[in-house]
Amino acid sequence: MIQADTRLKIQAAMRAVFPAYEQRVARFYAMQEYHLGWRNLDLSPAAEDPGKLIRPLLVLLASGAVGGDTAQALPLAAGIQLLHDFTLIHDDIEDNSDTRRGRVTLWKHWGLAQGINAGDGMFVLAHLALHRLVEAGVEPALTLHILQRFDEIILSVCEGQFLDLSFEGDLSIETDDYLAMIGRKTAALVAGSAELGARVGGASAATAAAFADFGRRLGLAFQIQDDILGIWGAPEITGKPRAADLYRRKLSLPVAHALAHSPQPAELATIYATAPDDAAVERALALLDAAGSREYCAALAAENHGAALAALAMVQPASSAEAQAAYLQIRSLAESLLGRQY
Repeated sequence: MIQADTRLKIQAAMRAVFPAYEQRVARFYAMQEYHLGWRNLDLSPAAEDPGKLIRPLLVLLASGAVGGDTAQALPLAAGIQLLHDFTLIHDDIEDNSDTRRGRVTLWKHWGLAQGINAGDGMFVLAHLALHRLVEAGVEPALTLHILQRFDEIILSVCEGQFLDLSFEGDLSIETDDYLAMIGRKTAALVAGSAELGARVGGASAATAAAFADFGRRLGLAFQIQDDILGIWGAPEITGKPRAADLYRRKLSLPVAHALAHSPQPAELATIYATAPDDAAVERALALLDAAGSREYCAALAAENHGAALAALAMVQPASSAEAQAAYLQIRSLAESLLGRQY
């Protein structure tokens, strides 16, 4: 059964991947540890909130649900989270983001070149984590398969980032284009977490495929809900300004939908052409309301959430109490993500 200290175990498995290093390269690793919340800006020890850790949690729960030893899956969980954090380091650079989770971003403080290099280092650490699967008792052939799928997933994420970057400033993007982008950038890694966790636990190809479908649909629902919160989330709950994504002129799903369905799409496009003031944001909110964009996104999130639970229902968990508990925790986790407020 997954214990209450699972988050600490994931963090410990991530720390274990970092090599012993000599002092002259200490800052290279300390920068990465800063991004992970383990150090302050002055590189003194810290214990920042690591976030939801949804992806590594799915790895362990999927492994446990099919009767696997979750301790064997910890290297994969660590690798999945390190991979996710690698993408965040590079996303911050590519999006020119100054802050993440209320802290200055790695590249903003140490510079573009060091930011790129630190992200590259974390990409390698993610792979080194997966190589530890053999030490944990996973068969070499299965480990090799997981490494291959891991790289295929990374390539899909990179495709998604390519599309995301390509879409910047292009107000002709349709909702299907946007969904194709988040299917790669966000949903692929959630799907891979569930799929590969099940494979480490000994699942059949069919069961792993059901977990992958579950994760893909859950990832889509998660990102769509994120898009809703980016515009309509309550600041006192999200910690972000009201209508933050509109002030940032982010081309999220509600905006793509409104541009296609608003009776006045040209006006919304004009608002997005320059940095909007408060009055322009209020007008954009009215245009989104008139287009029914919030309702569309909420319905699509619910549709994907329902499809995720239907895919999970196709999985037959192992008979042990631990496996049954892990399966129920997966369902509980999935249910908690729809309608979340932060």
